[in-house]
Amino acid sequence: MVTSFRRVVKAGFVGFWRNAYVSLASIFVITVALFVIGSTMLINQLLTVSLTQLQSKVDINVYFVPTASQEEIDALTNSVKALPDVQAVTYTSREEALAQYRAKNQNDSVAMQALEELNENPLGATIAIQAKETSQYESINQFLQEQKSPVIDDINYVKNKESIDKLTGIIAAVQQASFVTLLVLIIAATVITFNTIRLAIYTAKEEISVMRLVGASNAFIRGPFMLQGVMYGVISGVLALLILYPIVLWLGPKTMSFFEMNIFDYFVTNFASIFGTLVGIGVALGLVSSVLAITRYLRV
Repeated sequence: MVTSFRRVVKAGFVGFWRNAYVSLASIFVITVALFVIGSTMLINQLLTVSLTQLQSKVDINVYFVPTASQEEIDALTNSVKALPDVQAVTYTSREEALAQYRAKNQNDSVAMQALEELNENPLGATIAIQAKETSQYESINQFLQEQKSPVIDDINYVKNKESIDKLTGIIAAVQQASFVTLLVLIIAATVITFNTIRLAIYTAKEEISVMRLVGASNAFIRGPFMLQGVMYGVISGVLALLILYPIVLWLGPKTMSFFEMNIFDYFVTNFASIFGTLVGIGVALGLVSSVLAITRYLRV
């Protein structure tokens, strides 16, 4: 058993180097496919983090008229808190709103002068409503609109909804484009590897005939070709990781400043799972292509 295994492995390596140029073609295409898969994984992670951060910042702000009484504000606030979709409600009083306005516009002399000329606080109280899920903001906004409360001056739901919908749309578009690209590359990698194994079978047809005459088993004849497919996948997976490494190293500081996430740190932290995914997909591509070629062209 051990001797047969060694012979299969040796025959697989011999076949790999015998058809070095076509083997490199298969490795190149599979490497490109795996590189795109790895890049897509990292891009999706960045977009997911961005969406999560945006979702945590998005809320519905309800602005009350300055003349609203505390009882009216409390009544509406308590009714909002009672909604099953609401995660939290943050109240900001008129005095706090004025202090925040002063701090934000302390360098704007015109705004500060206009504020000083007023005899009273022109700002009303506000509440910031956070939903448990992003999809629940629509129902909360609907509830607020149905109240038709005279103490409500404005609700900023539409502006925030547009922001999160745009990012969600971008993520969906990137995922769709990535899927189409991956599908094309996977088909190309399968076809090229299929043809590579077919050529290897054709090149070794005399040896295969001899092995049949001496009573070699089907597994012994098929094994080297299947091993070649696995080798294509392993080498391609390693190459894709080697290409990704300097790219994410260079992009790390840039993604940190823009997405608040260092993609290089994520790559290093999750290297084992990324390695397993890319190499595993590469081996699967090579092995499936080999099996298809063997089934089609090697009648044993």
